Amino acid sequence: MQQIEESKISDQNLKVKALLNETKLLNIAKLANMLVDLYGLEKQFQKIGERAGQEVELNIPSFKGSITFTLTDDRQKFNCRVEKVKHPVAKITLRVKEENTLKVLSKIIRSKANIFGLLKVAKLYIFRKVNIEGSYGAAIALCMILMIGKNNIYKKK
Repeated sequence: MQQIEESKISDQNLKVKALLNETKLLNIAKLANMLVDLYGLEKQFQKIGERAGQEVELNIPSFKGSITFTLTDDRQKFNCRVEKVKHPVAKITLRVKEENTLKVLSKIIRSKANIFGLLKVAKLYIFRKVNIEGSYGAAIALCMILMIGKNNIYKKK
């Protein structure tokens, strides 16, 4: 009897952890959608060109899930969702601890969409905090879309 109760409690704990991880992923996806919608730079979307419609998967093992970004050349159509893709063009894996995940993502988002911003992202790749499989061009295009550091909200007064 006691074993059955313990297994029910451990099963509930696993379900709670899975729900928490999914909620965290959903919040990150909604935040990315809002930031790009409000502060995204139109110039970066114009550079997408032939990559429009391709899907890039952002895998976050610390949250045990993935966020799928669909590249588009229209800022209003930018969308991301929490799911795995069967055949992504690129797969970006964040190889950091759970408490550092938001720090790494905010570092990418706050960067300027220029060569210096890309160097910050390259530093994450060199130190193996980020792993890219597939098309590097699509992964860089996604990073450039997410980089909103040139917006007026980041200018110092």
